[in-house]
Amino acid sequence: MIDHVDVLIVGGGPVGATLALALKASGLQVMVLEARHDFSRKPDPRTLALSYGSKLILERMGIWSALPQPTSIETIHISHEGGLGRSVLSAEQEGIPALGYVVNYAALDQALHEALLQSNVHYLTGAQVTQTRATQSYAVADFDFQGASHQVTARLLALADGGRNQSGVSGAERHVRDYRQTAVVAQVKTELPHKQVAYERFTPDGPVALLPSGDGFALVWTATPEAAEAILQLDDTAFMHRLHAHFGDRLGGFVQAGHRASFPLSLSYTKPVTGPRKVALGNAAQMLHPVAGQGFNLGLRDAWELATEILHVSPSNIGSAEMLAHYSSKRRMDTAGGILFTDALVRVFSNDNPLLHHSRGAALIGLDLLPPLKSLVARKMIFGARG
Repeated sequence: MIDHVDVLIVGGGPVGATLALALKASGLQVMVLEARHDFSRKPDPRTLALSYGSKLILERMGIWSALPQPTSIETIHISHEGGLGRSVLSAEQEGIPALGYVVNYAALDQALHEALLQSNVHYLTGAQVTQTRATQSYAVADFDFQGASHQVTARLLALADGGRNQSGVSGAERHVRDYRQTAVVAQVKTELPHKQVAYERFTPDGPVALLPSGDGFALVWTATPEAAEAILQLDDTAFMHRLHAHFGDRLGGFVQAGHRASFPLSLSYTKPVTGPRKVALGNAAQMLHPVAGQGFNLGLRDAWELATEILHVSPSNIGSAEMLAHYSSKRRMDTAGGILFTDALVRVFSNDNPLLHHSRGAALIGLDLLPPLKSLVARKMIFGARG
């Protein structure tokens, strides 16, 4: 087994796999260590709202064509419960085919997995990383694979494992804010067709998002932990009735509900994201609230920008302090913008303070009446801070 590479990636999920595939034609030695060993297709209700910018990245790598039937989002309708304010974002107004696309998480994961298997990347599944460390000259990872212990060194170690590796970036701190919210996710169908429209409705307990998915919607219903637990216990009829009461009549009634799952919501981010010979990206760098669908798209841009940076330096400078400082500088505005934007939405719109109620409505009305501002918001959501 090879014991030294140019780039070592810990984590072969969508972000780590994207980084590896973006480097596959570079001539560099790239290794991916992925803890999972079973990639058989299993039912998975999770969906991803990919921005148009993320679609372009996946297209460049030849992954987009392997995804089964992504559903386009051509319009986003934003409103808040109990108020008149609303705003509508439109792909046509931005001069692009779609604002985003809804894809199944498992389908994307599988497509990336198969692409890695067919590439020249050293791709090890079932590899359990036990420790990472770094010097000024190289990084080291110890891992267990096929019943034996191994060690590999690298010019650069990229942590894309969702933050599970405890020996992360040297000197970095993980900042966490618990929103005391839980997301309930499910596939649902409504009486009226979605017509490629996504809905984001803000309520005091948290946003309710309906994303067009196939002939129905992917639901992300944010609630307090106690309310979410009660929602999970409802039978399908009671669940759809309660969702209808919460969301309103815009799509008629809800006529079908699939399996429900839930997960807690918080904001967490690593600072700094780079250290000697190491860099954190994706969820290992930042985990955002799902409002506005920014988290995964931000992680994908991390991977693409890091690959671009690696390709722009000589092999001997990969992982150098200069290269990592340049990458960190390029990503700083996009990352900070994503964190501040989603955190502000949660704090302002998921709030029962009566003083904020009319301000929320006025903000949505103002956004709709100011096309340049609306376009700016849309393009930042689609392409990040550099949009």
